[in-house]
Amino acid sequence: MNQNSFKIEGMTCSACANRVERAVKKLDGVEESNVNFATETLSVKFDETKVDVAKIEETVVKAGYFVRKDMRDYTFKVEGMTCSACANRVERVTKKIDGVESANVNFATEKLTVRIDAEKVRYSDIKAVIDKAGYKLIKEEEQVNEGSKKKDESKLLLNRFIFSLIFTVPLLIISMGHMVGMPLPSIIDPMKSPLNFALVQLALTIPVMVAGYKFYKIGYKNLFKLSPNMDSLIAIGTSAAVAYGFFAIYKILNGETHYAMHLYFESAVVILTLITLGKYLEAVSKGKTSEAIKKLMGLAPKTATIIKDGKELSIPIDEVIVGDVILVKPGEKLPVDGEIIEGSTSIDESMLTGESIPVEKNIGNTVIGASINKSGFIKYKATKVGKDTALAQIVKLVEEAQGTKAPIAKMADIIAAYFVPTVIGLAIIATIGWLIAGETTVFALSIFISVLVIACPCALGLATPTAIMVGTGKGAENGVLIKGGEALETTYKIDTIVFDKTGTITEGKPKVTDIICQGIKEEEVLALAASAEKGSEHPLGEAIVKEAEHKNLELKKIEDFKAVPGHGIEVTIEGKDILLGNKKLMIENNIDIESLHAESDKLAAEGKTPMYIAINNKLSGIIAVADTVKENSKAAIEELKKMNVKVAMITGDNKKTAEAIAKLVGIDMVLAEVLPEDKANEVKKLQEKNRKVAMVGDGINDAPALVQADVGIAIGSGTDVAIESADIVLMKSDLKDVVTAIRLSKATIKNIKENLFWAFGYNVLGIPVAMGVLHIFGGPLLNPMIAAAAMSFSSVSVLLNALRLKRFR
Repeated sequence: MNQNSFKIEGMTCSACANRVERAVKKLDGVEESNVNFATETLSVKFDETKVDVAKIEETVVKAGYFVRKDMRDYTFKVEGMTCSACANRVERVTKKIDGVESANVNFATEKLTVRIDAEKVRYSDIKAVIDKAGYKLIKEEEQVNEGSKKKDESKLLLNRFIFSLIFTVPLLIISMGHMVGMPLPSIIDPMKSPLNFALVQLALTIPVMVAGYKFYKIGYKNLFKLSPNMDSLIAIGTSAAVAYGFFAIYKILNGETHYAMHLYFESAVVILTLITLGKYLEAVSKGKTSEAIKKLMGLAPKTATIIKDGKELSIPIDEVIVGDVILVKPGEKLPVDGEIIEGSTSIDESMLTGESIPVEKNIGNTVIGASINKSGFIKYKATKVGKDTALAQIVKLVEEAQGTKAPIAKMADIIAAYFVPTVIGLAIIATIGWLIAGETTVFALSIFISVLVIACPCALGLATPTAIMVGTGKGAENGVLIKGGEALETTYKIDTIVFDKTGTITEGKPKVTDIICQGIKEEEVLALAASAEKGSEHPLGEAIVKEAEHKNLELKKIEDFKAVPGHGIEVTIEGKDILLGNKKLMIENNIDIESLHAESDKLAAEGKTPMYIAINNKLSGIIAVADTVKENSKAAIEELKKMNVKVAMITGDNKKTAEAIAKLVGIDMVLAEVLPEDKANEVKKLQEKNRKVAMVGDGINDAPALVQADVGIAIGSGTDVAIESADIVLMKSDLKDVVTAIRLSKATIKNIKENLFWAFGYNVLGIPVAMGVLHIFGGPLLNPMIAAAAMSFSSVSVLLNALRLKRFR
């Protein structure tokens, strides 16, 4: 019997508690069900073989309540993984913990990303399980010197390789030199002193085995836990070669000197040396894949100059707090995010946005930490420090993206999980098969070692994460933040893009262009409209307020205000009932707009948005507002069309205005007069036609559509809600970056497919050759040493292919 408790939401009285209790009690396998209404807790005693936690939770939901979970995401460093089989093992054992919703291990970054129910799972639970599996879990705060640790690791591997090479070269000369006519001293000549010949080889083998002790320690440990990995294959293969060497020495001691010609010490040593070289090259390449993150993290300056009690103080960046006044001189980097309170300058924000042209900044403008002050002398107030700065958020975003898996990676994971046991099985079958066929023990042993050593799940495990790391890092360099492997993989399939109009295709800074009145003065119409819109945050409303301020008009006091989403506003000013908004608002309130119908159509045809104003249920005029199209909108849309992507525009604007803007930028499909809440439905309609849809937007009202789309793309200058809801964030407000995102996605997925092809192809061809299939037809046998070189090359070639993405432009 299992005992479990659940936090229940939505209960308003004890009758609710009884309802939950009864519903759960009815489940087959539930022995006890008790609800404590005061603590909102359901305690259940149940038989796990008949009912599970998911079924209990489903029953609570069906009864009309919710199971509250404190779901949290964490990323940990995992030490001790040597190949993708290890990564799969860590993932499997973590997923088995009750309360772990998902667990992903990125073998390339050695990071474990988990989503857990914080009420059920603690860090210590995950650590215990991973320690038991033979690996080491490290908390985020313990990952301080990760970069230097990586350097130490590659340096250690290089030293190990050089040390192994010192013994390997003489061993190869002694064991194989005589075959190519190299003379050996008579004291170790196999014909004159076979025992010395064998013992010298053994003496040179032992130091290399000691240097590579980790292969044996990790390999056998995992083998005994019935979870063999790459190290297990190397450990078994080289141990078999050395064990046979001991057997040969025993035979030589007993007078069977011909065994001196059947020693396998050099195979074991060359395999260990070549694989150490492969691991070193792998570590160096892996270091390069995460360069983007290192570059980003290294952007922020180490100190800040603050003004305290009228004095300039230089303090470490970690000690800056919100509200500090920071002084930045020309040429210096800004330490944290903030708002300028004194001075003006131009700032280079290319490190975050990819935009090379410096941005002019004045008092009241926001500035980003790690950007460079080009010309002026400024003081600014810190608004975001530490983990809250834009740079820290971007680093976090990129790290999270690199910790996720693309759906394409899951296939490789499944194969890698069964790979090593299969290889061991094939090695044993091939060995027995050749012995039955009448071949010698030496021949069969060579086959056994070759099969174990040539197999490489590392290439499979590295194929996807390395490409995703380089791809997302390259995106960050270009101001395109891709939030994960899934977004990256879906983006290349996009065939339809829906752009929001205001702030996305257009600048989102509209201006009043025309005022048409009937029976009232122009200033009066503008003053009433601006007074009404003062309480609104709509961009069109802001344009009217700015125009009134520009003309120095006095704004009146509002007595009543009501926003009608997607239509306009209703207000009362000085006893007058005023309606200000689109045609729909007028029709709904039975206002006759026929008298200004022709003027309205003319303005709309010019790409302007006509806003009607009615006073006391009588039409008084039209205020036309126009928004300028962004510089690169037309070019970006042309590029997308060349890529055979269908482009649509969505807006709450009237049809004629929307069509005028669409015509200007070359969009054929226009979805006009769409209410904010209906944007997601319009995206859904396109998806129902089997289209892969991306939505590009910048406002709060775009968030549902961004979530509904297959890929949500937020403009970086937009709201936090839009950015939070999106899969891709464009740091510049440039639509050309939508093209960059799609091209980067296509390049990354192509790279992943190439990597998987080579990784699979290598194993599919290599293993049968190692098993001796070619030899059956009179072809060559694969020497175990060549097998080791091929295995090391396979991992390195996959990493080098992924690094080609760094050349993406």
